[in-house]
Amino acid sequence: MSLPSLFISHGSPMLALEPGASGPALARLAAELPRPKAILVVSAHWESNQLLVNSNPQPDTWHDFGGFPPELYAVQYPAPGAPDVAIAARDLLLAADLPAELDANRVFDHGVWVPLSLMYPAADIPIAQVSIPTRLGPTFQTRVGRALASLREQGVLLIGSGSITHNLGELNWRAGPEVIEPWAKAFRDWMVDHLAADDEQALHDYRSQAPFAVRSHPRDEHLLPLYFARGAGGTFSVAHKGFTMGALGMDIYRFG
Repeated sequence: MSLPSLFISHGSPMLALEPGASGPALARLAAELPRPKAILVVSAHWESNQLLVNSNPQPDTWHDFGGFPPELYAVQYPAPGAPDVAIAARDLLLAADLPAELDANRVFDHGVWVPLSLMYPAADIPIAQVSIPTRLGPTFQTRVGRALASLREQGVLLIGSGSITHNLGELNWRAGPEVIEPWAKAFRDWMVDHLAADDEQALHDYRSQAPFAVRSHPRDEHLLPLYFARGAGGTFSVAHKGFTMGALGMDIYRFG
């Protein structure tokens, strides 16, 4: 069984309670895929200095945010960890000359449990996670994806969880889905065009070449999971397009 890799824009943590258009899109995508034996996630919310792999057998649900309604903090996603997948991932990274260590204490940040609660609400698929050494940039994340691509043939669903645009300082929290800031759309469209063209050089140099790159990503931790998913996968396709709050991209991409 071979699975694709996915890039998911996970949006606000409120997506877990207010799924909008993304929730049905994620549910449809999960229904279309063979059921994974395990899931491995690279989340924008686990930044590190070096590569770490979550080998915790039973990670807690971490509400790693503030200022949201009490109902959101009550949401739990009690999926088991996947220590065997974590060890396999660590070994593949080491074999690719990418030094990595296991972390047996890591919990599920909202980049993991929010989208997965909409894809696999039963929380019964084991999950591993790999951190992002943010300072090493897109090229490094592409290497990580390629190193772990063989896990797809073993029934592991590889997911990069971030956002195609992520500038929280320019969001309009009252805007409906029909409101889209032109600069955010221009950046998203440039990324889609270059992903479709498989233009790796331009994609790796997006901060210099893409329109409104720094405005769309003041820091690039939410875009780096895209490079992991692309490196791990095959042919690019768009599973869902959209924006919330005017400028927060909610796109979902499939590779393979």
